[in-house]
Amino acid sequence: MSKEDVNHLLQLNVNLPSGLKKRSSSTKRSKKKESVTTPTKTKELKPKSKVYATVTPAPYDVQFAQDVVFKPNPGPQTQYLAASEREVLYGGAAGGGKSYATLADPLRNLGNKDFSGLLVRHTTEELRELIQKSQELYPKAIPGIKWSERKSQWVTPQGGRLWMSYLDKDTDVMRYQGQAFNYVAFDELTQWPSNFAWDYMRSRLRSASPELGLYMRATTNPGGPGHAWVKKMFIDPASPNNAFWATNIETGEPLRYPKGHTKEDQPLFKRKFIPASLFDNPYLADSGDYEAMLLSLPEQQRKRLLDGDWDVNEGAAFPEFNRSIHVVEPYKIPKSWTKFRACDYGYGSYTGVVWVAVSPSEQLVVYRELYCSKVTAIDLADMILQAECEDGGIRYGVLDSSLWHKRGDTGPSLAEQMIMRGCRWRPSDRSKGSRVAGKNELHRRLQVDEFTDEPRLVMFNDCTNLVAQLPSIPLDKRNPEDVDTNAEDHLYDALRYGIMTRPRSSLFDYDPATSRSGFQVSDPTFGY
Repeated sequence: MSKEDVNHLLQLNVNLPSGLKKRSSSTKRSKKKESVTTPTKTKELKPKSKVYATVTPAPYDVQFAQDVVFKPNPGPQTQYLAASEREVLYGGAAGGGKSYATLADPLRNLGNKDFSGLLVRHTTEELRELIQKSQELYPKAIPGIKWSERKSQWVTPQGGRLWMSYLDKDTDVMRYQGQAFNYVAFDELTQWPSNFAWDYMRSRLRSASPELGLYMRATTNPGGPGHAWVKKMFIDPASPNNAFWATNIETGEPLRYPKGHTKEDQPLFKRKFIPASLFDNPYLADSGDYEAMLLSLPEQQRKRLLDGDWDVNEGAAFPEFNRSIHVVEPYKIPKSWTKFRACDYGYGSYTGVVWVAVSPSEQLVVYRELYCSKVTAIDLADMILQAECEDGGIRYGVLDSSLWHKRGDTGPSLAEQMIMRGCRWRPSDRSKGSRVAGKNELHRRLQVDEFTDEPRLVMFNDCTNLVAQLPSIPLDKRNPEDVDTNAEDHLYDALRYGIMTRPRSSLFDYDPATSRSGFQVSDPTFGY
């Protein structure tokens, strides 16, 4: 190693072996002596072996290195940040840490040069609070990140970008036409009255970097103008924390690749709903002050914001409906139980059919539903017979009595067409006052029986459309004794027809006064 190399390493603040330092100083003295005493040729020193320099690591602050900028709360917040599904809704009750989770989620990939994300609120006023929180968090999490007020955009030193913007009206989505994002998030999703903006922004999801993936995320509380469509999209199809294939919110059918596609008939992508409550956020729950504030709210607001109850609906016709009480896990219905079906038919709108079993305790169990549109009466009869082929005996069916009406033709009515296919019905009661009477009977059925401590009506949780519609049906503003007939009430009407047929399962079903048994009874009350 030459003298120049040694001096260069000393300037780099490295430690040299002591032997190498001594040799270099000895060489220096030797050369100085030779230059004074004699002009004879000097003898060059040859290093015995190659010696490497050892670099000393720069000191660092242990406390600073362990300073965590953001740590998710255990439970729902951690599950939300770790979710791999394409579309995820996080929320429910107030105070669950939704806003900070929304801000922290894109940080995982924001350092990637190909990352392009978008985080939106409904209005600019609502967006300001989110921007303010991001300005507290992002510079600590990513050194060198820059905020552009003009573009409303964060840019990292590596090139990753995150826009924070608003989306007020449906037409505002045109501002993002032609742009591509691999991450899109909506904060407070129920503030959008329709699913138009959500569906359109899904079309903006694309990325040239496969390792980044494509994600849509949303947070919200129950309530707001978009409560109904958000509930249909994320809450009704499956129980919380369980991933499910994305469905069409109108039909409930999974979204699939079309015919002719290489993935024909395969489902498109998965969704998930992750609920959170105030008690999942120790920063707010421990003091108890925020809980006290929520407890002081009116009942419906309290159920939404404190309990995260999605079945609460202002002006709901059946506020006593409780998913935890009236919705049960499916089980095998004994063949000995009385079974019947009820139907409200519609071709242009929807057809709703429910199958009901009567337990020995007289509890009604809705164990199957059929909800479809654009189906003819004959095809519907075949679908019904196919569905119930293994049920055993279906004692009777009750059908909207208007299907027996003749509408200017001489051919068979819709009811007669179904009966001729072997799907037999009796007409429902549509006399004056029958709607109010049916509503009152449903109220009674939803009550808990004081003797059995069970509700008089339950439904299987795979009857997803009935479970979704029943708590959402509003009262008629002009007649509070009835439901709003403009609402989606097809399955409700079918259920109302059914429960008004006096279904019974006990010995006293036998009516000797009307029974044709071939012998004359002496006493029509007791049958002998």
